[in-house]
Amino acid sequence: MRYLPLSEADRGEMLARIGVDHVDALFADVPKDKLLTQPLDLPRHKSELEVERHLGRLAAMNVPASSVPFFVGAGAYKHHVPATVDHLIQRSEFLTSYTPYQPEIAQGTLQYLFEFQTQVARLTGMDVANASMYDGSTGTGEAVLMAHRVTKRRKAVLSGGLHPHYAEVVRTLSTMSGDAVVTMAPDTDASEDILARIDDTTSCVVVQSPDVFGNLRDLKPIAEKAHAHGALLIAVFTEVMSLSLVTPPGEMGADIVVGEGQSIGNGLNFGGPYVGLFATRQPYVRQMPGRLCGETVDAEGRRGFVLTLSTREQHIRRDKATSNICTNSGLCCLAFTIHMTLLGEAGLTRLARVNHANAVKLADALAAVAGVSVLNRGFFNEFTVRLPKPAAAVVEALAARGVLAGVPVSRLLPGAGLDDLLLVASTEVNTDEDRAALVDGLRAVL
Repeated sequence: MRYLPLSEADRGEMLARIGVDHVDALFADVPKDKLLTQPLDLPRHKSELEVERHLGRLAAMNVPASSVPFFVGAGAYKHHVPATVDHLIQRSEFLTSYTPYQPEIAQGTLQYLFEFQTQVARLTGMDVANASMYDGSTGTGEAVLMAHRVTKRRKAVLSGGLHPHYAEVVRTLSTMSGDAVVTMAPDTDASEDILARIDDTTSCVVVQSPDVFGNLRDLKPIAEKAHAHGALLIAVFTEVMSLSLVTPPGEMGADIVVGEGQSIGNGLNFGGPYVGLFATRQPYVRQMPGRLCGETVDAEGRRGFVLTLSTREQHIRRDKATSNICTNSGLCCLAFTIHMTLLGEAGLTRLARVNHANAVKLADALAAVAGVSVLNRGFFNEFTVRLPKPAAAVVEALAARGVLAGVPVSRLLPGAGLDDLLLVASTEVNTDEDRAALVDGLRAVL
């Protein structure tokens, strides 16, 4: 029997108290073209056993990333996560803990969040980092909102090298708040003239490096032009591993640095949960969304940790809240911090060098395939190749041969006329045999 606790009279009384005539009025902010016109084509009911069998059949259709040569990136990357990480995060005191509202009984949680912030600040070259966002895309949206608060302006300029999903999140938030967004055309070779789009009405410029096509970008001239017009530079990354090898965004003048931390300590997990990293400069710390853990001393002078500057919607001073993040990816933060601690600075740098070396080997091998060209002049562990056939069809043909070759750009930017481009990522998990399988398969398919 379905559980229906409220009668029609109950619902009518609730709607009357709210002051609306129909429940549909509660969804007035949802665009009309996003609403379903009819129920989903799903069975009305099945037994538990039938559901398990059906879901099992669906799961069997997946190809596990670890079972075949895997070169998929575009914002989520396959790296080796030491068994120690999974073992530690499954300890009950970590796995079941929630927001540490009572510092006197949550010192362990607060300390690892403090260490997490320190690691992120060091990686990004920034003064201060928060205790995480949901993921890189929503973190980017929050960064734009923060820039609006700091500059008292409402126009963001998005680079054509920004991940399309990140750009879409920014546009969605901006539509709801009535803010202006200037989105530049897809920029496959980092040649866009973004400086020309910055003026005295600009709140922030959002630039990704390495960008969605794998290109490394010099942020210094962009930062200088933005600052000259009173705007902020938001530097974005989707591959946090790159920050241990390339010049950190903070050293190139970024005011806010935000991105995805999944690569360190967190598996692909079919797309989530992930962990968004967010860092900024000290003058802007009170406008930073999310929460911040601080180090202090107790009444007896002993070192301790507390939540500080956490003006959020479920805390005190809710009217001054800087975000609507109701929790954070705490367990993913912990996984990130454990993996970082196991590697250390030297280990992380060596791991990044292996990533880059593997990608260079693959790029050289693919460039030797007739009809294939590598577009990038420089990259970290991901790059773009042009194929003589539509990339989506090539990816499907290679998948049938047991090789997951990458992400067709047409999947991220449909209708942009970039159907022959393929994003390819190669990390430390790829072997010479994996690379040979991709090259041989590509030759056969083409």
